[in-house]
Amino acid sequence: MEFEVWLSLVALFFTGGLTPGPAVMIVLASSFRYGFKPALLPAFGVASANVLWLILAASGTAALFEIYPNATLTLKVLGILVLGWMAISVMIGPLPRLDPDPGDAPKRGRLYAKGFLLQITSPMPLVYFGMLLPLYFQPETSLAPQFLVMLLTVTVLELFGLSIYAYAAQNIRRFLQNPRTGRVFNVLIGVVMIASGIFAVFSTA
Repeated sequence: MEFEVWLSLVALFFTGGLTPGPAVMIVLASSFRYGFKPALLPAFGVASANVLWLILAASGTAALFEIYPNATLTLKVLGILVLGWMAISVMIGPLPRLDPDPGDAPKRGRLYAKGFLLQITSPMPLVYFGMLLPLYFQPETSLAPQFLVMLLTVTVLELFGLSIYAYAAQNIRRFLQNPRTGRVFNVLIGVVMIASGIFAVFSTA
């Protein structure tokens, strides 16, 4: 992969990793509720799901969505349903505490699976992995090295962006101790999750 192409890829996923979306919101909600370290588990789940999306993009499977639009529609409907369920659970869930107890967090596998399920069913990755990422593959170059470079780049940038949000959540938690303010913020997180999913559905129409 040419250096200029790689820089363009870094710019794409760096801004994407810092753009508030469903993955960011689920990590934020986990950090507010359980603390920084437990919030990294759904972040790793998101990063793991990205590997599957990257394999689809590299193998050309993503192009099949154009041939079989019903498959795309099914994925979008499933994604919106999952997003809606997770958004509602955040909206009506417990409010953040000033000193969260990591022991209150669900089992690690559950938090990890929550991030994985969100990312694998979310319509948002269709924008990056289905429409944009295939443009970065160079057919005249061996596929394996390009795949490895993209895998490392996407994973590092995704975890970097999500870690920033998880850490920042700790610093603003003290301002959300008022029950009304905390509930409003939870609702805001849920609304952003749903809105970003709807945006992804229309942008891939």
